[in-house]
Amino acid sequence: MSEHMLWVEKYRPKTIEECILPDALKATFQEFVNRKEIPNLLLAGSAGVGKTTVARAMCEEVGCDYIIINGSDENGVDTIRVKIKNYASSMSLTGGRKVIILDEADYLTPNAQAILRAGIEEFASNCSFIFTCNFKNRIIDPIHSRCTVIDVKPNGSKAKMATQFFKRVESILKEENTTYDKEVVAAVVTKHFPDNRRILNELQRYGISGNIDKGILASVSDIQLGELTKSLKDKDFAGARKWVTMNLDNDPTRIFRKLYDGLYELLKANSVPQLVLILAKYQYQAAFVADHEINLIACLTEIMVECEFK
Repeated sequence: MSEHMLWVEKYRPKTIEECILPDALKATFQEFVNRKEIPNLLLAGSAGVGKTTVARAMCEEVGCDYIIINGSDENGVDTIRVKIKNYASSMSLTGGRKVIILDEADYLTPNAQAILRAGIEEFASNCSFIFTCNFKNRIIDPIHSRCTVIDVKPNGSKAKMATQFFKRVESILKEENTTYDKEVVAAVVTKHFPDNRRILNELQRYGISGNIDKGILASVSDIQLGELTKSLKDKDFAGARKWVTMNLDNDPTRIFRKLYDGLYELLKANSVPQLVLILAKYQYQAAFVADHEINLIACLTEIMVECEFK
């Protein structure tokens, strides 16, 4: 059974010490554990940085009862009224405080969030809440005010943390008896960090045969805009669509940022503001669209129509 388990679950850190975080953040979370007091928290940050892992690790180390509710699956009023209230109002089997981890809380409906703000206070003596989200602006202000808000992101520690995660990955590959080329693994880490979940999923996929070699370098190379720029300038929809299909494995946020950096100098001055507005619109939509390919193609089509190249 374990040999078929996803690496992200099999090797998920069990303690705060094992989590790869900036030193200051790790010290903060470790202090909560040392005191055995987990306050109401709102953990915000990009996908895969370890928000849920941190929440679970704290609960495991403290030894408290906890449940995890995925806000993208169970995001309605009924979930809050029934599941959360029933759990929060019951006594802990261990006699301590209980914790409710609301994962992807930015997908909770506004009505569900409104009910939660009262629940946080109602069950304050028995239960703590940990919200995790990618976009904290989607969490209503009353929940912000009832929680300690922590941004989980590398900041100035990105290079140090990437190096630490590279070493972690090497140990995982050895544990899985997967031979690997260090240059290739470094390329995967560099491309996707700080999305640790994406890195492990990609390496597990690449290493399914038991070997990760330079044959996959083409698929992990950085985003290249040369061919796309020509297609946009020539209003070649087929060429732009082909580029999209070849780059879908990249994080949409990175693609939009790359487009901004790469096209800025290639457009006529009066088209630059339009480019910024287009990219901002489609980057926002990327957070909740059903089909990222269609969203990206729509973005490129609008750039072709609305922007003039030099």
